[in-house]
Amino acid sequence: MATFVLTDATLTVNAVNLSGWVTSVTLSVEVDDQESTAMGSGFRTRLGGLKEWSLDIDFNADFGASAVDETVYPLLGTNVPITIKATSAATGPTNPIYSGTALVSEYSPIDGGVGDLATTSVSWPGSGVLTRATA
Repeated sequence: MATFVLTDATLTVNAVNLSGWVTSVTLSVEVDDQESTAMGSGFRTRLGGLKEWSLDIDFNADFGASAVDETVYPLLGTNVPITIKATSAATGPTNPIYSGTALVSEYSPIDGGVGDLATTSVSWPGSGVLTRATA
């Protein structure tokens, strides 16, 4: 896959495909910066420390069966498996799948003003390893 427009990302939360309600998704992976500078060079040196990841999702709100609210609300405060891909195409070298366990640490089932589209945004921290697979 070359450069592309993100129009078909897939997201599962606790094995439920919520892709049809996702309007934005960001998967972030970071590593702690540990300074390892010693005398002699005059320049700082650094090592990568602990890694962490998080998932930011914007959903269109839906209270129907197997939709956003019915899936997410009961999971609040628990660690659940998630998967995410850039497109719904088969997993492969140009469409890797990222898998891990996230803590459902927040959820706002109703968020908006009069006349607004009913949406909800969440930011969930990863809990453990995030894997990347191409097969």
